[in-house]
Amino acid sequence: VQMAGKDYNHLFKLLIIGDSNVGKSSLLLRFADQSFSGNYITTIGVDFKIRTVDINGERVKLQIWDTAGQERFRTITSTYYRNTHGVIIVYDVTKPESFVNVKRWLSEISQNCDNVCKILVGNKNEDPTKKKVETQDAVRFGESVGVRVFETSAKANINVEEMFMAFTHMVLNAKKQSQSRAERERERDDTVNFNAKRDHDRRKRAKKCC
Repeated sequence: VQMAGKDYNHLFKLLIIGDSNVGKSSLLLRFADQSFSGNYITTIGVDFKIRTVDINGERVKLQIWDTAGQERFRTITSTYYRNTHGVIIVYDVTKPESFVNVKRWLSEISQNCDNVCKILVGNKNEDPTKKKVETQDAVRFGESVGVRVFETSAKANINVEEMFMAFTHMVLNAKKQSQSRAERERERDDTVNFNAKRDHDRRKRAKKCC
């Protein structure tokens, strides 16, 4: 139900993490502003952008946080995991080391988040001659840790929109599943409470009559 004064049905906080220079800011700019800048400036700390998308008639507002990948900013990023619904882990398909480090990023997520949607994104996938992380290796790794893999190019605008939209679908579905789980648990609790009250009333009536 759309609430008064709100221009959206759902609000999700997404976090983009990964090594430095893998194109986190470029992915965010491409999706949120439909732009790309070749002048690379290292993100200091954290920046976020907002974009509202339509999914099956529901307006979903995305607050997408871009974190700095350098180790010296690590402490800053830990606080940004709070209240996060989804994490996008980015590596550079031309830099195998950034792919190897995905494991470390995954363990950082599990240390900071209880239950969160995750995807793996291989960026800078615009030149086959420079590609060093093969698609099948990334997919095999993704399957082993239960994380879906996308390959994108923020520069050439390949698969960026599709990746963000697919991830938004995943986060929305996760929210709806957890809501229906909570409702089922509430109904079960109500039934238990109702049965306990009924038994209590019966016992009271039994005492009165004897």
